[in-house]
Amino acid sequence: MTVRDLPPVGELTEQQQRGWSCVWCRTALTVGEDMDLGEKRARPEGGAAYSWFPRACSDAAACAARETGKMP
Repeated sequence: MTVRDLPPVGELTEQQQRGWSCVWCRTALTVGEDMDLGEKRARPEGGAAYSWFPRACSDAAACAARETGKMP
């Protein structure tokens, strides 16, 4: 797997922050067809820190194609 920087948490949907959808392509994820990217901590300016749980598609090539809109 290629290491990628995570998008800023403030730009993600609730589904992406909770690990229900891919952090990059927004596809809904199912158990066994996803990759856990580990618990992350966010510290918003002027707010309380919280945990978020990014996950990604296990098929990186398909994810990248969906993200760029270049599905065959």
